[in-house]
Formats: sequence, structure tokens, C-alpha cells
Amino acid sequence: MAHGRAEDGRSSYEILRDRVAACDRVLDLGCGDGLLLELLAERERRADRSLADREPTDRELADRELAGLDLSAEELALARRRPGVARADLRVGRAQQLPFEDGRFDGCVSHMALMLMGDAEQVAAEVARVLTPGGTLAVALGGGAAGDEAYAAFLRVAEPLFAAAPADQRIPSLGDRRLRSREGFDAVFGPAGFGPVCWETVRIDLTGPPERVWATMSGFYDLGPLAPAATAELRARFEREAAALALPDGRIPCAMRVHIVTAVRGA
Repeated sequence: MAHGRAEDGRSSYEILRDRVAACDRVLDLGCGDGLLLELLAERERRADRSLADREPTDRELADRELAGLDLSAEELALARRRPGVARADLRVGRAQQLPFEDGRFDGCVSHMALMLMGDAEQVAAEVARVLTPGGTLAVALGGGAAGDEAYAAFLRVAEPLFAAAPADQRIPSLGDRRLRSREGFDAVFGPAGFGPVCWETVRIDLTGPPERVWATMSGFYDLGPLAPAATAELRARFEREAAALALPDGRIPCAMRVHIVTAVRGA
């Protein structure tokens, strides 16, 4: 989803980056290959480039401390190759048992990962534990199709195939549905010590060539459990649906809604 843009030109990753702009010690939950961590590290690089003709401020002299957590060691290996991420504290682990000390961070971000995690109350308690009082949590949550475009077409053809798949090939339902709404999010994170959430829904334009739109859509779901024949059938059906939507230049219109959620840890 890195190529998708909101109306103001920012990607959902950049929107999250900006929500923790004032934070100096930031944890990325479900950091994957490190794209968001790389954006978070840009503050240091921008400061470095600006020092040629003036004295740095105290803020610019202080490096931002970054950390990332993911279930996949392979994804973390990719993250370490990114500029600015090599110095980050990257660890394999689960958000339900964070391998960091109390109050280490003043910011925590998570892009399209928190909504897939189980034991939501335990996750909330752990995030609260590693954040300082006044620390900021900023997450991006999937909000579904934004209109009658390719994402909606994908869901139309995918859901019947998912439902018809044998039990051992079905894609498991992940996460806690409460985290998909403002009220549910407050119900989970409020008791852990967070104030009421700020909830903003943005439209992310994912329009692009057919192969890129397919990669984006299929990337939202772990198709691994599906048999190869079922995956091939899903792609063929989707491509037929998408072809009917194609723009004159061949691109496929595609958009999704993303909820940008921020909350502050209380004292």
C-alpha cells in the first residue's frame, strides 16, 4: 500500500509518521520490512542535511531512537537494509509480550497490524507499559472499500471462494473486531490508561496498473492457505471484474478507507 495516496498527497505511512513527529523514542509494532521505520528515520537525515549553513538545534543533535517488532525474522532482515533503520532496535516478538522495559518510548505506531492481533486487552496493557505518561499511540486500521472500485470487486469475488474452501484451506479470521470502531477501540484501550481516541477516516487512492492492483489486493490477505488452483481462480475472476473498470490508460481505479487512530497514554 506504499504507493497509495490520500487527498493531501501523503501515504498512510506518512500520515502515521507525522502523528508522532514530536516523539523521540518510537516503537513500530508489526514493522515488517521497515518502510515506516525508514520514514521515521528521515527526521534525522533532514536535520543532517540542514546543518551545512547553521548551527544545529538541541533537537537536531539528538538522534531519534527507533525500535521495531515483528513476528518474521525474514522481514526484519529486509528492514535492516533500509537507510536509517540499521541502527534501530529490531526484535522478533509478539505485541502481547513486548521485550522492552517500562516507559522506554514516547511514541508507538502500527500500520495495518494492530487490527490483526489477538488478546487485544493484553496488547493495550503492554503498549501502555512501554509508553511514558503522555506518550502517543498512532495506528492505521483498515476501513474497507471506499467505493464501487477494484477493492469492492475483489471482495465480491473473494468472499465466496474463501467461504467455499475446505476447512484446512480457509483464511483464518484474525484480530479483534472491536478495534475496527471508535467505540470498540476506546473500550479496549481506555481501561489500559489511554484517553479517548482521535479517529479520522481517510480515502487512500490505490489506482494503478492491473498487476500492481492485484498485488495490493492479494497482499491484504494471506492467501497461503488457499490451494494454488483456488488462488488462480481468484485472480482470474478479479481480473475479469477489474477489466470492466479500467480507465482509458489501462489503469484500474482502486481505493480503500483507512482509519487513522491516535490516543495518548495518561499519567
